[in-house]
Amino acid sequence: MIFRLEICVDSVESAVNAQIAGADRVELCDNLPEGGTTPSFGTIKSARENLTLGLHVIIRPRGGDFLYTEGEYNIMKRDIEKCGEIGADGVVIGILRSDGAIDTERTAELIRLAKPMSVTFHRAFDMCSDPVKGLEDILSAGAARILTSGQRNTVPEGASLIRKLVEQAGSRIIIMPGSGLDESNISAMAKATGAVEFHLTGRKTVESKMVFRRDGIPMGGVPDLPEFSRKVADPERIRKIINILKMV
Repeated sequence: MIFRLEICVDSVESAVNAQIAGADRVELCDNLPEGGTTPSFGTIKSARENLTLGLHVIIRPRGGDFLYTEGEYNIMKRDIEKCGEIGADGVVIGILRSDGAIDTERTAELIRLAKPMSVTFHRAFDMCSDPVKGLEDILSAGAARILTSGQRNTVPEGASLIRKLVEQAGSRIIIMPGSGLDESNISAMAKATGAVEFHLTGRKTVESKMVFRRDGIPMGGVPDLPEFSRKVADPERIRKIINILKMV
């Protein structure tokens, strides 16, 4: 079995580390604490200039739900156009209707706009009201894959549904498990789900080099978010996960 590994990154540094480790693709995001939003033009362009592996860019104008206004939808369309101009290999999208169904009309329009880039429907799928119908709706819209945790918080919790989705999808669309995957469970989840593509971060914590530190003033207004450390993709962890998958 040949597996493919996508690394979720929020910096060019992490993207390069994923490439060094031998990952197949990165999903480039900003603002990971909110599940990822569209990174800046400069970040996307710099990533493309420094990478030879697959570069997929999340197209999400804000955190929160996946019910977008017309203005937000227009932003998504413009961001997709820019990704195409920069040379991204794919984009990652997700739009729902207020009743929890997949917004098939807007999804199909974004996919048409993205061609020839590959399109992944992200974990907005985990918030849809009917995953069985949702899979068929996303397939009909033309997406290449669905990123999912099986409508649970993590893949280990949602593995049974993911297995059913993999069986439902067959060879028609890729079901890519993501959320809570690491070297401790990747082998078991590959066997449990039957999936062949996986999505994870594989990060380590890197301390700031700041000597002077003024505490108690969180820049984002969120006290529990660290101001003097950050998480970066760890080539050693990613290599270990790749090697584990080779043994499955």
